[in-house]
Formats: sequence, structure tokens, C-alpha cells
Amino acid sequence: MRRAAAPAAPRPCTAADTMRCALRRAAGAVAALALAGCAALGSAPPPAAEAAAPGAPPLAVEIEAPAALRELLARHLDVVRLAELARGERIEPAERERLAAAAPAQARALLQTEGYFDPEVRATLDGERLRIAVDPGPRTTVGRVTVEAQGALADAADAGDARAREVAASLRDRWPLPVGAPFRDADWRSAKTATLARLRAAGYAAAAWSGTGAEVDTAARRARLFVVADSGPLFRAGGLDLQGLQHQDAQTVGHIAGFGAGTPLTESLLLDFQERLRRAGLFDAVAVGFDPDPAQADAAPVQVRLREAARQVWTFGVGVSDRTGPRGSVEHLHRRAFGRALSARNLVEWGRLRQAWDGEIATHPLARQFRWLVGGSVERLESDDDVVLAQRLRLGRTQNTPRRDRFSFVEAERSSRRLLGPERITAPEDEALAVSVNHHLVLRRLDDQLLPTDGFTLSLQGNLGRASSTLGSAGFFSRLYARLTVYRPLDGLAGGWLAGWYGQGRIELGQVLRPDGVRIPDAQQFRAGGDESVRGYAYRSLGPLVDGAVGSADTLFTGSLELARPISPRLPAVWGAVFVDAGNAAPTWRELDPAFGVGAGVRWRSPVGPLRLDLAWAHELQKLRLHFSVGIAF
Repeated sequence: MRRAAAPAAPRPCTAADTMRCALRRAAGAVAALALAGCAALGSAPPPAAEAAAPGAPPLAVEIEAPAALRELLARHLDVVRLAELARGERIEPAERERLAAAAPAQARALLQTEGYFDPEVRATLDGERLRIAVDPGPRTTVGRVTVEAQGALADAADAGDARAREVAASLRDRWPLPVGAPFRDADWRSAKTATLARLRAAGYAAAAWSGTGAEVDTAARRARLFVVADSGPLFRAGGLDLQGLQHQDAQTVGHIAGFGAGTPLTESLLLDFQERLRRAGLFDAVAVGFDPDPAQADAAPVQVRLREAARQVWTFGVGVSDRTGPRGSVEHLHRRAFGRALSARNLVEWGRLRQAWDGEIATHPLARQFRWLVGGSVERLESDDDVVLAQRLRLGRTQNTPRRDRFSFVEAERSSRRLLGPERITAPEDEALAVSVNHHLVLRRLDDQLLPTDGFTLSLQGNLGRASSTLGSAGFFSRLYARLTVYRPLDGLAGGWLAGWYGQGRIELGQVLRPDGVRIPDAQQFRAGGDESVRGYAYRSLGPLVDGAVGSADTLFTGSLELARPISPRLPAVWGAVFVDAGNAAPTWRELDPAFGVGAGVRWRSPVGPLRLDLAWAHELQKLRLHFSVGIAF
């Protein structure tokens, strides 16, 4: 579109008017105001006796128009702005008349930017009071839209390229200003900007408009829009231009990239690559991009700027948990163990109720983001009724992406359970050994990985193994587990009563399948209770009574419903919440009797994840319990 700049008054428009006609009228209004400003500069200062009272507006302006348009005119009309800026200064009668005469033209120009191309505007001057009456008339809407592409995109689409056809179709289908929408100048500019950005994000980084236009028929109150984009070439990946590597391998970065030469350089491809680099744990700072030089479009070097993380990190921690009480921990991480593309991690935790070691050696990401790993753990966990000692050794392969995690491994596990209290005298120690093949899958569809408000996570686990024990016979077993957590904003529910509230629901199911008499390690079975299970009850305190103490079981059910919202607009990161939890573990589904917990809490949506402080009432115990946790569970 071209905007005229001639100072002449606009000529009358025909019934089939165009946007250019509207712009000419706007230019005329601006020119009239410019002449009025020059006359004001040349006028003599008013006599002192006739000066307005200090701080009083020299011209009172009243605007009669619909509320939204009244605000627009009051913010942009020059006569209003001059009256505000010239407080305490007198405006000559002749100057007031010139301002009043110019105001309708400028008002009409402003109204046209909102889609009102045939408004009636009347300005009435009464001494030092100017009244502007506006009847905007019907609003112009979009009547027809034409979106076309030229250049490499059109050539590829005509040649039958499926991806090019999909991109071209998306430009038309996702045009932000559809037929029937109000035609506003701001929306028109925004639609063009968004469409061009979408084309560039699809790999056509040098795309530009070869032509755009809007024709307005004021009689029909319809706008015909047309845009033609010159896509320029499709940019394809060349080699990786790496900067910042000191100790880590370039091959590792190539594996993390996951694409080869000739791959279209779309925005999503580069953002995913950048996110995988961050998640790899090898770098402190990451930036990925390329130079959109059309001369290099067929093999554009992908610029990767990196700052490596420290090769070795020691982490010392102290804390307290409602699960296991006070604790201290030491963790060592080596990001290039034995001088190879390996990461080694060792964590030792020592507390009153839990003592544990967990270690792992894993390859850096390989092709398709897979990593091989070998790991082990030793854990001693004490509850009110028993002490469980477990050792594990595992070998497997994992794949981690922003939307999905997969972990397949073989595991050997040994556990022993010893009762506490008077029962330990008569109850023998239970030892079990199991070897199993396992597969874990986590699916994530969240609007935000750390602070989700919409979407879901689904965790699935399954294994098949063989176990033997001192108190039972040997045999095969299988363990199945699922956990679904859903997040939803509740603005549209309950007739608007829940506006500003967010809901979270969780359901957790577990089942162990084994023949009668076959006993398996305690960690392969289930217990309930705790801040990620049933609040109001201690960690792993819900389950069947075995020899007078709470034991693990073959079936598990827990569920939770929670409503939360920001406590105050001034503190949007601090939320209040109410919740109800239910669940238990039992030998069979028929014997499962859910325990209930209800309560309220406070959430701080911190940069490292949600921090939760909950006070829950355990219905079965008739007691209150305080729960504290950080992060979200997958």
C-alpha cells in the first residue's frame, strides 16, 4: 500500500471506493492540522488580562462516540493533545476555529483505521468548548482474501512436492484475517507480519512480500485483501559450524543435531536442536542459527555456538522431607569420564530413615538421541514397621526428547525385609531375588515443561521377570504401572464461576501378576501415601498389614483432584490450592479400600518448578499432616 503525502484536500470518493481514497482523506486532515500549527506559531501572544487560569485547558473537548472509539479519538486527535499540552496558555478564537475545522477530517482518518470508512463526524465550537459528535456507521469487514506465493515454493508445489504444497496451503489456511472479520489497520499489518514469519520459519528465510493490497468498497462495506509472497530459495543444511568446543566431541554434537546435509532449515528444526543441546547436560550456553544468504541456500552452514559445562561437579546438599526425614547428600558428576564421551554420576544420600547410593555411567547421545547406560543402586529404607534393604544392577538404553522418554533395560534386584517392633522376634527375614526385562515410556504434551497449566503427562511401565525368595517358591512375574496427570485451565466451565482457576487431575494404577506362592522383591510391589500419592498420610504408609506391619501389595490405585489459582494479581507466581486425594495398595482389587485425604496449600511457581506446601487431613487417621515438595512428577 502507498500512503499519499499531498497537502491538498481529498477529492470526493465514488461508491466503489478504495483504501487509497481513505488514505488521501487522512493526508488532507494531517495537512490541515499542519497549517493550523504554523498559524499558531505566527500569532501574537495573548494579552495578560485575557490569559487562562494557570493549569486550565485552553480548549475543552467533548467527544460523543462509542466507548472504544471515544478512547481512540481522545488518545490521538491533535486538538485533544494540544489542549492537554497547552494548559495555562490561551488559544486565539481564530486558532480555535481552525482546530475545530480540522478535527472532523482527522477523526474520520482515525476511524478508518478501525474499519469505519463512512462515518459522520460533526464538530461544534462554542467559545472555549469543542464538541465532536461521531456516528461511525457500519463497520467494514473482510469480504475476500487472496494469498499466493511465488518463487521456489510455488515452483516446488507445481512440481508436486508434498512439503511445498503443505507449506503453501498453510499460508492460506492459517491467514489470521479471515472472511467476515472486522477490517482493522492493526489487524491487517499483524496478519501480514505473522504470515511472512510463518513462511520464513518453514525454511524460506529470505522470503519477502512482492505485493500486498487492500481494496475497500465503502458502499458494500467489504474489503478485498490480496498478498503475494516471494518465497526466495528453500534453505537447506550444510555442515555444522561449531565454536566453543574444548573437551567434548564434535561427533556428539552431530548426533544431538539428528539431521544431515540437505535437510530444510525450518525454525522448529533449529529450536529442537537447540533444546536437545541444552538437555544433554554438557553445555552451559547454546545458540543455533544460520546466515540467510540466498547464495548459500543449498548448503547453509549451521552456526552452533557453545560454552561447555564444567567437566566435574561436586554437589553437597542438606534437606528434610516428609517422606524420610532430615538428610544430607553428596553427588559427583563427571561429564567426560575416562577421557571418553561418557558421563558418570554418583550420588550418596544419608538420612535418619533412608541411606542410599545410586551410580550410573552413560554414553553421550548417539544416533537418534539414544544412550547406553549401566548403573546400580543400594538403598536402606526404614518405615514405622519395617526396614527394606535393596540392591539393583541395570543395563539398558534410553532415549530422551522434549515430548517422549523411553528406557529399556535388564535389571537384577535383591531385597530383604526385616520387621521392627515386637513382630521381628517371630517373623523371619524375607529375602528375594529377581531378574527382569523392563520398558518405561513417558509421554509429555504440556504447554510448559516446568510450570504446566494445560496438557498431560503419561507414564507407562512394564516388565517380565523371574523371582525366587526364602519364604516362597521361584517363578515368573510381571509388573504393570500407569500414571496419568492432566492439567487444564477452567475459565470456560461452570458458567464462568471458575474463571482464573486451574485444575489438575491424577490417576495412578499398578498391578503385579504372579502365581500363588511366588514372592518378589519389595520394590517391585506397591505402597501408597505421601505428597505425590495420598496426602495426609506418611510416605509408603498405606498398604496391607503383613505380620502386624504395613507391607507392599500387588495392586495400587491413587487419584487426586486439585483446584488452584493465583492469590493476588500483584503476586501472580503465588497460588492457593484445594485438593482431595484417595488411594491405597492391597493384595487384590476387591480388597482395595481407598483412604482419603483433603486439604489446602500454597504454590510458588518458581523458575526451577512449582514449590508446594500442603496441609492435609487424613480421614482414616483423623490427623493433620504437612507436606512439602518441589517439581512435578512424570
